[in-house]
Parts: sequence; structure tokens; C-alpha cells
Amino acid sequence: MSAEPDGPEDRLRRFATIWSRAVFPVTSTSATRPEFEELLLPLARLLSEALRARSFDPDAGRTAGAALVEAHCTDPEALSRTLDCVDAYLVLYCGGDGDREDLRARSGRLQHAMAAGFAQALRERTLAEQEAIAQAALEAQGVVAQALHATEARFRAVFEGAAIGIGIADLEGNVLQVNGALRRMFGLSEQGLRGRKVKEWVHPDDAPQTWRLYDELVSGEREHYHLEKAFYRPDGTVLWTNLTVSLLRDADGDPQYQLALMEDTTERRLLNLRLRYEATHDALTGLPNRTFFFERLEKALGAGEGRRFGLCYLDLDGFKTVNDSLGHAAGDRLLVEVADRLQACATASGEMVARLGGDEFVALTTGPDTERTVDELAARIMNALLAPISVDGRELTVRGSIGIVEGPAGERSAAEVLRSADITMYRAKSAGGNRFELADPEADARAITRHGLTTALPTALDRGEFFIEYQPLVHLGDGSVRGAEALVRWLHPQHGVLSPDRFIPLAEHTGLIVPLGRWVLEQSVRQAREWRDRHGGEALGPLRINVNLSPCQLTHPGLVQDTVEILERTGVEPDALCLEVTESALIGADDDLLKPLRRLAEMGVDIALDDFGTGYSNLANLRRLPVSVLKLDRSFTQSMQQFPADPVDLKIVEGIVSLAHSLDLAVTVEGVETGAQAEQLRLLGCDTAQGWYYARPGPPDRLHELALVDATG
Repeated sequence: MSAEPDGPEDRLRRFATIWSRAVFPVTSTSATRPEFEELLLPLARLLSEALRARSFDPDAGRTAGAALVEAHCTDPEALSRTLDCVDAYLVLYCGGDGDREDLRARSGRLQHAMAAGFAQALRERTLAEQEAIAQAALEAQGVVAQALHATEARFRAVFEGAAIGIGIADLEGNVLQVNGALRRMFGLSEQGLRGRKVKEWVHPDDAPQTWRLYDELVSGEREHYHLEKAFYRPDGTVLWTNLTVSLLRDADGDPQYQLALMEDTTERRLLNLRLRYEATHDALTGLPNRTFFFERLEKALGAGEGRRFGLCYLDLDGFKTVNDSLGHAAGDRLLVEVADRLQACATASGEMVARLGGDEFVALTTGPDTERTVDELAARIMNALLAPISVDGRELTVRGSIGIVEGPAGERSAAEVLRSADITMYRAKSAGGNRFELADPEADARAITRHGLTTALPTALDRGEFFIEYQPLVHLGDGSVRGAEALVRWLHPQHGVLSPDRFIPLAEHTGLIVPLGRWVLEQSVRQAREWRDRHGGEALGPLRINVNLSPCQLTHPGLVQDTVEILERTGVEPDALCLEVTESALIGADDDLLKPLRRLAEMGVDIALDDFGTGYSNLANLRRLPVSVLKLDRSFTQSMQQFPADPVDLKIVEGIVSLAHSLDLAVTVEGVETGAQAEQLRLLGCDTAQGWYYARPGPPDRLHELALVDATG
């Protein structure tokens, strides 16, 4: 098996090779296939650059389609095979690292443009041939006028043998002569065509200028015109033609006849319509696809003043479970049924439903009163999903989450509207699903900010954007500083200093919390070593450092080894380190989860149970947890801000402290903001405390200064 292409140029060359192999068999050319491949390579590069351009312009597809005609690829099968190759391989080999959904949408628009360019170029080529035939006919007419008997046979041979339809009429519009090709096009005899009036062939799809051009020609104001025109056949079917009409003058230059040349383009038009349909509709459900939807949305957003739009963005809840349990074939049947139900919901004027991909659908409504109609549309969609769907004999319950965006046209781009709808849909899904939510600009801004922070997280650690502040831990008995809790901060280039609650959940979600937590642990332990080296631990005693562990870090297999290596590398004793674990992270913890904590505790590292008393407390569970410190949640200290303090809260804290001491556990309290709180907690027997009453989190030097003041004061 050959290796995949290495660089962009190799991948581009591979795409051109596949393209040439598909199209070469149906191309009329004297070139060899490798020579034909070299001919297609610039076109492949043109499509690749358009696909990845910052500002997308589908005209590159039109240029490529026209170039195929110039290369003699005029067979409709050549266009069909070309579009198949572009659809299957352009994004794969030329898409780079871009957004696949956006690239697929661009690829679809390029395919449509290629079909249009191909058809336009083929039409122009045909028109040129028609002009040549017309010129020959004119010359023949001139010869007839000069030497009728000598040239009659030759003209008849050209007239009857032509592959395109030819008809001659006088200036009053009476048909005088028609050839066999024209008779076959209409399915009529010569008697059925001769004597008819040209103006009888009016069709509802005639271009506005059709009959104006005709009047100008018969009056002698123009020499010829050409356009696309439809005719009705006697059986009611429609004949589409490329029509060229020229004025024939007599020897004195006066208008005498009109000559019509017709090329039957019905099949080509049907091919273009089929290609257009396939490029703009979902193959599975038959609904409009992302490309078509964006065209309609952009049109709705550019509708002008006084117009509004409403958009419902639907994602099915739990669809992945159907695919995983019943298979993708069952999932496809489910999507088809959902599409049918959604289509039945959008039947009013200005409404449409499309499938964006996967189990994501959108419904669009336009008009002056979309504030009301979009809510009604969302309600109809939710009601349509209530009835179970039968798949392979199983009754499947389908639910969906919908994000709604509504507003005036002209204020936002299509991409911005869809992004807002997507964000709102996920907000509905996060709220439990089976519901719809209205877009909220503030919620959108927060979601966009979260996404930006998530994207920036992986490189922020490498760029040194994180730093640590330290909040002192104070002994309630003598007021001495016993250590500090390490609190990581992010100095973001745009948003400034961010607190942990802004980025720690994102780091948990992305897995970056493991390297970030390892960095915080190492920096904090090194800081503990610096404190020890500065004051020697003589009067102050060792300052202990408290470091938070996330649930993700608890399950990481390298936790114990990383901690041991950091302590050994910095020369810090294990009893100078305390790892804080939230109470919620240890609810129902099995022995496998507790094993690393037990190993660390056996080494001498203190384990603190953080946020104790937040509603999950299981006091009996304390016996099996390898903890040595309980950190009471700040809600207990907040209840002591009023005077007198709630006696029930005091009894609860007193009970927890008594139980903790009986189990040989120390008690630390967070959120101390006043001296009265500190004194009350001291009387209740708490050991250490932290909070703004003592100091806010700050640089490490400030903690050292506080410790020196306590030691000398």
C-alpha cells in the first residue's frame, strides 16, 4: 500500500490524478491521460485556493467549469464525474485544518458554480457554432438571389442536413420553411408548422425582453438576437431551446426575412436542474441542505427595512444512543421520519426546513411578525416530536432541544445568526433538553468568551500566562501564620486577570487540568522551599502549602509519582504539603480512587476535605477517607455575620468540630471577614482560618512579611 501524500502540493497532485482518471475516458482529446492530468492540475489548484480562502468566492468554480469545456470535456458525463470527484475528494485532499462543516458548504457552492460555468461555456460555444451556420445560411441566401438554380441543391443540403432546427419566416411572422430537425423538435409535420404565426409561441417563462427584441429585429433596428426560450409541444411538454434569430436583407439592404436557429437544450437544462438539486438538497432526507439554507438565510437577512426573520435550530436529544444501540441504518430511518414531520410543520409562506447535517435541523420563517410566528413554529416542532417513531419494530421516543433567534433583517450576518442559534440550542440542551430557549446576547457573549478561553488554554501555559497568589492560613489560637493556600490565576492578554472559576472548569473539560495542576503543584512546593530558606523555620516553624486537586487529577495515574518527584526535586518534606480535595469529588469514591490519596497520606502529605458541609456530607464516611483536615464551607462563616449568630448553625459547627477532633482531624474555616467571626470560630474550637479579615490572596512576599510580623509582634 502506498503512503498518503505528505505535503499540500502532494495532496493537490493526488486530487488532480483522481479527477483525471475519472473524466479522461469520456473526454474527446488527443492528449494522453498524464498530459490531461497536467491540464487539470491548475484547475485543482484554483478550487483548492477558493476552498480555503479567507473570503470565499464561488466564481473560481465557474472558471473551472468553463475551462473544462475549453479542454473539450463537453460530454455531460464529464461534468457529472467532475462534480462527484469534487464532492468526494476536494475537502479531503485540499481542506487543510479548516472547519469541516464550513468546507463542505463551500465545496457544495463550488460544485454549483462549476455546473453553471460549464453550462455557460457550452452555451457560448454552441452560439458561436450557430453564428457560423447563420452566416453560412446568409451567404447561401445571397447566392440564391444571384444564381438560384446553381445553388438550390447546395442550400437544401445545408438546410435539411443541419443538426439544429432552422426556420424561415417573413417579417409579418408567417412561418415559410422549416427543416427536419425543427420538425422533430416540435413533433409536427411541415404542414403543421408552416403558416403558423411566430407570436403564437408565447410561453409563461419567456424572458421580459423576448418580444421586445423580436419587434426590434423585424423593424430592422437590430440584425440578430439570441436567448433561451421555452416552447410548448402539441403534447403539452416543454421544449427548451437556445434560440438565435437573424434578419435577412435583400440585395438592396431592405429587411426581407427572419431566420431562426434552435438548439434543443431540454436535456441539458434537466441535467443542470438535477445538479442544482443534488448540490442544494440532503441526499438522505430530501430537505434543503446547508448550502441552500445559507442562500435563503442570506436573502432573508438582506430583505431590507421592516423585514424580520426567525430561526429555530433543532438538535435531537440522545440520537447518538440510537445509532450506538440500533445501528446507523436505524438512525437514518429515524432522521427521515423526523424530517418528514418537520417538513409538515413549515408549510406557511416564508417558512422552510433544512438539514444541516447529522441530527441537526433548522427551520426559518420570514415576514413582518416573526416574533410571534417563530414561537408558534417552535411549538409545532416540539409537538410533532411527541408521537413515538417506529423503527425496526421498536417505538422510539424522540425529543429535541431548540435554540431560537429572532430579529430584524440587516443587522447580523448569516454566520452570526447561526452561531447564536447554535449556542442557544446548547443552552436548552444543558437545561435538560426537550425544550426551546430564546437567544440572549449576553449568554451568547459568555459562550463565545468561554470558547475563546478554551481555545487559548493549551498555549497559555507554554506562554507563561498563569501565576499563583497565596492566601494565608492563620492559627485561631495564637494568630500565627501557619501556611497558605495556592490559588492559580490567568493573566489573559485580552481579558486581564481571570479567577479559577473562569477557567478551571474549561481546563477540566479539555484535560489541560492535569499539566496545569502539575505546574501549580511544582510552583507552590518551590515557593514553600523558598519560604523555608528565607526564615529557616526557626521562630516561625515550617509554612505549609495547600494545593487544590481537581477530580480529573485524582483519577490520573501519574498523581502519586508526580507528587513524589516534585517533593524530592525541591527538597521539601511531605508534611509541608496539604492537598485539598472537594467533598463532592469523594462522594461514593471506591477503593481504586482512594488508593492514591492513601499512598500520599502514608508518605506524610496532609489531605484536606474541602467545602465540607455543602449538602453532601456523610459523617460516617469520614472513617474510610484518608483525610487529616476538614475545611468547612464558607456558608458557615457567612451565617455568623449577623449578630447574634444563628444558634442552630453554631450547634452544627460545634458538632462538626467535636466530631473532627474525636477523629484526630484538624478543622479549617474559609471566608472569615470580621474579627467577630474569627473570635466565634475560635470559641467553637476551630483550628485555622483564612479569609479577607487576615489577608486577600496576594504575592508570596506578602505572606512572608505577615509571618514575620506574627513572629516578632
